[in-house]
Order: sequence, then C-alpha cells, then structure tokens
Amino acid sequence: MKNYVKKAGDRTEFPTRERCFIRELANIGDISRFSIAECRVAPGVTTELHSLSVDEWYVMLRGTGMVEVNHCEPVKVSPGDVVEIPAGTAQRITNHDTEDLLFLGVCLPRFTPDAYTALED
Repeated sequence: MKNYVKKAGDRTEFPTRERCFIRELANIGDISRFSIAECRVAPGVTTELHSLSVDEWYVMLRGTGMVEVNHCEPVKVSPGDVVEIPAGTAQRITNHDTEDLLFLGVCLPRFTPDAYTALED
C-alpha cells in the first residue's frame, strides 16, 4: 500500500545568504517534483538579487513588499498575491513594512542548493 503521508522532519527556520530566513515545509528527497518553503524577510531588508534554475512561485501570506522580477519595475505585493518567477529569471523582494514579510516559495522541480545563483558581488 502506498504511503500518502510524507513526514517533513526538522522544520527549524534558518538564515540564508539571500538575507532571508527559510523554513522548509516540503523539501524531501523522495519527492522530486516540487518543494515548498516558508520565507521570512525582516523589515527594511532587500533579498539578494539571484536566480534559480527551477520555476518558482511566491504565495504572499503576511506583510507587504516590492518584488522585482526580470529587471522590471518593482511591483507591490501583499497577502493573497502570487508571483510567478520562471527558471533563470533575476529576482529579489524588499520588505518596506514594519512587520515581517512572509510568503511561501513553491519550486518546480524541487529546490536544491545548486539551483541558486547569486547575481550580486
């Protein structure tokens, strides 16, 4: 019988070089089709300009920010908004709010550290 429940294991939040905090919700080796992480950006912080080799979607949960995708003008985002970021596209997000900016990062296929490329020095 198929096991329909996958245990996530350790869900401790950790800081990244990207200047945000990540808590993996679903990034499990035997599920290669996708991953989901809770991403938190502190007030006044802009994440590192970067790209991923996988497709990503931001699902905004709390706070407001300005997201830049593909070097276009920043766009204000707030809870309920979904941001599509195709693989290989430059991206970053800024939290101009007084509370943490919280969103889900959904990646297809699954995010692995080698998928990250920094675009800043």
